Amino acid sequence: MSLISNIFIIFVLAAVLCYYIAPQKLRWIVLLIFSYTYYLAGGARYLIFILYSTIVVWLFGLAIDHLQEKNAPAKTLKRVVTLGVILGFLMLFIVKYIDFFTDILNTVCRLNIPGVTILFPLGISFYTFMSIGYLLDVYWKKAKAEKNFFKFALFISFFPQLMQGPIGNYNKLAPQLITPHKFSWESITKGLSRIIWGYVKKMIIADWAGIFADAIWDDPDTYNGIVLLGLVFYGIQLYADFSGGIDVVIGIGNLFGIEMEENFRQPYLAKSMADFWKRWHISLGEWMMNYVFYPITLSGWMTKFSSWSRKKFGKKMGRIIPIALADFIVFFLVGIWHGASWKYVVYGLLNGGIIAFSELMGGTYRNWKKALHISGKERWYNAFQIIRTYIIVNLRWFYDRSDTLTQGNHLVKQAFTHLDWSQVFAIAAGRGGTEYVPQALLIIAIGCIFMVTVGILKERGVNVSEKVRSLPVPVAAAVYITLFLLIGIFGCTSAPKGFIYAQF
Repeated sequence: MSLISNIFIIFVLAAVLCYYIAPQKLRWIVLLIFSYTYYLAGGARYLIFILYSTIVVWLFGLAIDHLQEKNAPAKTLKRVVTLGVILGFLMLFIVKYIDFFTDILNTVCRLNIPGVTILFPLGISFYTFMSIGYLLDVYWKKAKAEKNFFKFALFISFFPQLMQGPIGNYNKLAPQLITPHKFSWESITKGLSRIIWGYVKKMIIADWAGIFADAIWDDPDTYNGIVLLGLVFYGIQLYADFSGGIDVVIGIGNLFGIEMEENFRQPYLAKSMADFWKRWHISLGEWMMNYVFYPITLSGWMTKFSSWSRKKFGKKMGRIIPIALADFIVFFLVGIWHGASWKYVVYGLLNGGIIAFSELMGGTYRNWKKALHISGKERWYNAFQIIRTYIIVNLRWFYDRSDTLTQGNHLVKQAFTHLDWSQVFAIAAGRGGTEYVPQALLIIAIGCIFMVTVGILKERGVNVSEKVRSLPVPVAAAVYITLFLLIGIFGCTSAPKGFIYAQF
């Protein structure tokens, strides 16, 4: 059930209506019923996957909680949580990674083990990470194990987040799901405005940019002169698509009075790659920080490695090297999370390598700035940092967008050996064909200007959505009705496409 389909809109309206009609004590049950109905609509055969994750992690959470109450030995607790994490990840590994590692094994050992073809279950990457995060929080005593299986099942299956995320934190999300929220026009208008803005970003900006990005990547030999332009189009498409989907998801949560975590914070205004990853897919970054980076840096082997580094490279560099290594490991996993392919391994290592290199070069950069009398507060320097980071971010898209590592390498070569901007006008722009290209480019440009302006204002503490909602009701309504009509007038005329991060 796509987020942009009419049936999904009807489904959401029915869920909201039933939620507020139901007695307050039963409202969380209404959410659970609609969440599983939504999941079943994607394929009843996939019910086993989400039930497996829910049951396994719930039982291990209870077991860990029981052992802690009995003051069980630390080794016993560690073994139990380790087994729980392994079993929690098992289904995701089988579905998403088994073929990848089978291919590696076949290549290295010259075997011929057949692959396993399993269609990807809805939202498995998101709810697996949520469940493992919960289990580790119980182990670290940051969360109390949920005794009620059905309440825990709601946390894992809450339907808005299954398609796009964000990766919910148990302590922040679960209490809201079981709290009986009262009907509020403020929540309804807040949710509807966020949903409309999300659809504008997706159906106007992302889908039009996607036409050009897809044409270039689907036929790179024909459009080899505009590969760099394709990178820009893809960067626009990916951000407007993913953040637009998150806007829709968060807006739906608002309709129920639920505040879900933000997943984007003006990422293209980042001043470094580390800053970019604090703004882009925030919930994934926080998950990796809390459940991978910190455990690695505090582990026994890392402590030993840090001690060795300080002896080998000195106190200052010895402190930086372990952090750089931890960053490298984290982004290797970020790459693998995006997909079981060598292109994603390269994508992750590129991110980790850039951030690790920046850590290692931090002192040198500070010396350069001091020598050039740059304080770091100059406007031109801030602009330079943003533009530099934007260029680096876009160059990484070679491997994110390409189907294979080989294609990514080929496009890198094409981008820097050919240049023919006129090729963009040979791309059919929706139903209007090639004649509509100037109009399509204008729509993308105006949409980006509007999106960037809203982002800059938000960066400066001005929430445009709140400002609009504070206007007199007729004026605010006119603004949102206009935005809604713009989707019909300027929305992409090609065949509608789902969100990029759906089925992730």
